[in-house]
Amino acid sequence: MARALFISDLHLASERPATSERLFRFLEEEAARADALYVLGDLFEYWIGDDELGASGDPLARRVARRLRELTDAGVEVRLMHGNRDFLLGREFCAASGAQLLDDPALLRVGGEPTLLMHGDTLCTDDQDYQAWRRTARSGSWQREFLGQPLAVRRETVLQMRETSKAVIGAKPAQIMDVAPEAVRAAFRRHGVRRLIHGHTHRAARHELEVDGARRERWVLPDWYGPGGYLVVDEVGARLVGF
Repeated sequence: MARALFISDLHLASERPATSERLFRFLEEEAARADALYVLGDLFEYWIGDDELGASGDPLARRVARRLRELTDAGVEVRLMHGNRDFLLGREFCAASGAQLLDDPALLRVGGEPTLLMHGDTLCTDDQDYQAWRRTARSGSWQREFLGQPLAVRRETVLQMRETSKAVIGAKPAQIMDVAPEAVRAAFRRHGVRRLIHGHTHRAARHELEVDGARRERWVLPDWYGPGGYLVVDEVGARLVGF
């Protein structure tokens, strides 16, 4: 049986070099022994356009793309999903890294089991302010206007947005930012699967639930603000592994 690894919410940024180094060790020591690596969103703290890969962009962006390319060149399939921070990752990054872009949601067979993959933010339906912002930011008109600005202006805009976001999140009840149970049940019903894997909430766990008389499992991936970790699916089964 193929060995698949799942990560999300690394939030890579130049000011957090230890996390980047942890990723590079993970790629060398764990992902290199896998058949596939799935990155379910928020690989980067923010992504302001694929011109980050250019000479005036962030050197970390080029380094991450290069290390992922080494992995894909070695025969490991890398599949990448947009998160709420890096939804502007595009074709140029995929070409540089060798990664394939996944839709959100994506329905794939993993370890012989039909599995629903999501970033997870669309399950947080109680956070209506965020869902309204998400609809705006994912629109073609907003993205064209944003990407039409100089790289330095985009970077300053995002840094200001991050500060505003921190204040807004700090004022919200924690339960609003978690998944809504009915949204989870609706996803299971819509896609007819037994297993769901997602990130976004930073609440790593395995949840068992019953939907329409059938047992289901929901795996939440760990963030990498702390020690970090990943989910592995292989011949043994599915399990969360911490560093």
